[in-house]
Amino acid sequence: MSELLFEIGTEELPAGFLQPALKQLQDNFIRKAAELSLSHGSVRVLGTPRRLVLMVEALADMQPDSREEILGPSAKAGLDKEGRPTKAAQGFARSKGADVADLRVVATDKGDYLTLVREVRGRLTRDLLPEVLQQLIVEFSFPKSMKWGSNANTFARPIQWLLALHDLTVVDFSHDGIAAAATSRGHRFMANEAFVVDGLQGYENKMLQHHVLVDPAKRRAEVLATIKEAVATTLADAQVAIDEELVDTVTNLVEYPFGVCGSFDQKFLQLPDDVLITSMREHQKYFPVRDAKGKLLPAFVAVNNTRVRDVAITRKGHERVLRARLEDALFFFQADQGVRLEQRIKDLNGIVFQAKLGTMLEKTERIVKLTRMLAEKLAPESLADACRAAVLSKADLLTNMVGEFPSLQGIMGEAYATLEGENAAVALAIREQYMPKRAGAELPVSTAGALVGLADRLDTIAGCFGIGQTPTGTADPFGLRRLSLAVLYIIKDRGYALSLHEIVYKALALYGDKVDGSAATVDGVLAFLKGRYVNDAIARGGDAGAVEAVTSVTFDDVNDCSNRVDAFMAIKKDEAFTVLASSFKRIRNITKENRDTEVNSALFEKKAETDLYRLLADVSTKMQTLIAEKEYLQALEVMLQMKQPVDTFFNDVMVMAEDPAVRRNRLNLLTAIGDLILQIGDISKMQQG
Repeated sequence: MSELLFEIGTEELPAGFLQPALKQLQDNFIRKAAELSLSHGSVRVLGTPRRLVLMVEALADMQPDSREEILGPSAKAGLDKEGRPTKAAQGFARSKGADVADLRVVATDKGDYLTLVREVRGRLTRDLLPEVLQQLIVEFSFPKSMKWGSNANTFARPIQWLLALHDLTVVDFSHDGIAAAATSRGHRFMANEAFVVDGLQGYENKMLQHHVLVDPAKRRAEVLATIKEAVATTLADAQVAIDEELVDTVTNLVEYPFGVCGSFDQKFLQLPDDVLITSMREHQKYFPVRDAKGKLLPAFVAVNNTRVRDVAITRKGHERVLRARLEDALFFFQADQGVRLEQRIKDLNGIVFQAKLGTMLEKTERIVKLTRMLAEKLAPESLADACRAAVLSKADLLTNMVGEFPSLQGIMGEAYATLEGENAAVALAIREQYMPKRAGAELPVSTAGALVGLADRLDTIAGCFGIGQTPTGTADPFGLRRLSLAVLYIIKDRGYALSLHEIVYKALALYGDKVDGSAATVDGVLAFLKGRYVNDAIARGGDAGAVEAVTSVTFDDVNDCSNRVDAFMAIKKDEAFTVLASSFKRIRNITKENRDTEVNSALFEKKAETDLYRLLADVSTKMQTLIAEKEYLQALEVMLQMKQPVDTFFNDVMVMAEDPAVRRNRLNLLTAIGDLILQIGDISKMQQG
């Protein structure tokens, strides 16, 4: 067994490139090792902005020997009538470096064929690695790549060095003129020199000696430690406002972090907190600071990629840069207040929502109408606030602040609406229309915000489907998958009883002749929403069989579906249910060509028929009442009364009787039972296998 250490040294990679690149490096090596039948132990990947590192333990010294079977020409083409090799057989053997006498006739599904069977000796790992490592470099996929100099290959940033050690021996290969060596390089500013690496053991410590924290997890922990220390040593009773995504970004921007706490003018606190935080985060990658009560302080923490001799000078530099950003933000904020949101609405006609779907003004008008429909049905008491919020919902897109920071859309709408004296519920709804922004994110807390958010997303989903702009594979330019999940989450969170079919039909109708509003389009949207519902329900721990049992029969009211799924999951624990589900599957198979449910009791020949029919009438009455009241678990419990009579029926009665009338009557009885059960869900889907 051996070990492999491979380091690709580069110019600084963009922060967002690092983790995906390390994942590719790990996955691609594991895949290639499997293809080459090279066994190995743990495969670790480490990295900084300047290096991508692969560490492999217990790597096999060579491939195992193998037996190779190569299919040649058919026996008919490879052998003449006397069984002698033809030119086809001779050519095949020659192309494989074998003697024609080594060929054997084997029987296949397509007939007899000539086959070459030979023993292949495994190659040494050291002989395989040059090509493997070369391929690992070439096969990286980045959002953006570049070429430099006269190089033929692309990469995210110029490659500066290659470290490749196989059991302390340099792997003999080069890439674009850079030969692999046993040396790495230290921190660009604190240890800008090459040094020899002795293999996996001690690699991290040696990097640390040269001021490089090569393990991203340890570097992230150090980022958190240094920003907290910077605040603690500068301000009393203050704490860093931790943004996990920003921590991840900063971790991928430095090789060793050093925190510096700075301050800014009190006048900038008149800006909304979100503006201050966004200005610090998006442009400068600074962390805001809050007091013990959570109030934003005129302070920040920056993370440097090098230790500085004079912290005061560095602090002033950061403060000067941030001051310029905040001055711009304050100017935009004050200038925006010169034009009311309502005055901006008409200018939305100049922003294209989608080339075929019109402008943002047209979208706003549709959102208002959809919001009204939803409010009238779901929350009449919030009608006025929701509709007013819908009218103003997109006006902030035309503000200077949102133009500078697109992530502030909705947030600035709330801020400006509040300053203009709008109802607090209206202002909040303008902000909440964009919630949740992603799976697991906060949901709207206000009814008006939930209604406007639903209307906005349903308008987009319906419009895109109406022009055939549907997600394909990984392509989802309008984020319809994310929007669909948001629709489902809001409906479930609010407990709304809403017909998706009805609202999607109305959303399409509001587009007029811009889209295809046919029943097929409505069905397409519902199928898409159902797919998201099923995947999400199962991912959240729902029973796959129960989810399929319900959604295969009905998918229109999200919360009604969830209640049915919960009922199936609860009743599944009852042993009688498993038996009944099996019987129902049998019923479905027997009656699949029959739709009639009219039963003539005069045609009954067996007591089992009479007993089952009488019970069906009683159970049907009780279940219909419970289903109407949406008491699905109780309805299923009533349904279990049929388990024994159904078993007895199948034991005592020949369904496919010779008398056509009797046979049809029995099929109708079973069909009636099946239709009753299907009013809740298809329990046959809950059968294993």
